[in-house]
Amino acid sequence: MAPIPNPQLFLAAHPVGYPVPDRDFKYDTSESIDLETVPLNGGFLTKTLYLSVDPYMRNRMKEGGWALGSLFEGFGIGEVLRSETDKFKKGDILYGTLQFKAYQVWPADTTFRILPKTQDIPYSVYIGVAGMPGQTAYYGLKGIADPKAGESIFVSTAAGPVGQLVCQLAKAWGLRVLGSVGSDDKVEFLLNELKIDAAFNYKTASTAEELKKFGGIDIYWDNVGGPTLDAALDAMNTFGRIVVCGHISVYNQTPEERYGVKNTYAMIYKEVKMQGLYVMTYADKYADEFYATVPKMIAEGKIKYLEDVTEGLEHAPDALLKVLKGENHGKEVVKVA
Repeated sequence: MAPIPNPQLFLAAHPVGYPVPDRDFKYDTSESIDLETVPLNGGFLTKTLYLSVDPYMRNRMKEGGWALGSLFEGFGIGEVLRSETDKFKKGDILYGTLQFKAYQVWPADTTFRILPKTQDIPYSVYIGVAGMPGQTAYYGLKGIADPKAGESIFVSTAAGPVGQLVCQLAKAWGLRVLGSVGSDDKVEFLLNELKIDAAFNYKTASTAEELKKFGGIDIYWDNVGGPTLDAALDAMNTFGRIVVCGHISVYNQTPEERYGVKNTYAMIYKEVKMQGLYVMTYADKYADEFYATVPKMIAEGKIKYLEDVTEGLEHAPDALLKVLKGENHGKEVVKVA
């Protein structure tokens, strides 16, 4: 077989503000690969099917994160084309951390999860609600939020890949759910598809007023930081819990531009617990439980999800920019093959 192009995506510059696709990324097609003869050295060869773009990548693009000229990497789905290890065989569909390139040779000791071929859900869902974003929701609720039936939860970025599952699990576990999003069609999705109790567009409504209408909250799932976090602190019930999952409102700002937090005093007299969430901390405890529970619920139609699919590795920078600007509708997925 003749060599074929092996496209890949590099970090070309450390962004200031929002990333600029033509400046901060380099899409390169100069490398080629012969899929039949490339040495595996006891490892295995994969073809990239899907890649995930997520807000955390913006922080990796800063100085002190990924080095200039390094390949982007993130969660993805790949198919085994050839293998010289007993761990994986040709045709296996794998989930794990992939580089942003079309084909990759891996050492035999590389860790991936082999995805089942029996469940009636698309493989792309395993980088969304059944993947890292879904794990983030599940682990954070179980490990930090400690939800109880009858309590109330407020979820920011509620139509995003993490927020969608937080909302649905909270409803399934008997909580009242309020969600905030950045468009009216996302409000309709939350109310009509996810069937949560209340939702609002934070761009056209006051977060503080919406929280007052909803009543006190026991749990706040924070995906944005900034003024929304301050409003939630004011609305917390005694012994409330705040899961700090992300601060997307400040990722593209300089330290001088950031809003900060002004209402932390409310934590004192309300005895509120606020804790950061790093998903991998909880993997050993909850991963098997998650994979036994959530994909099955998706296949049975008990969990709904939105995907926003971008075709082509060359368009991954545009896909990431959509996520950072809140212009995606559901989990942003890059389809490579």
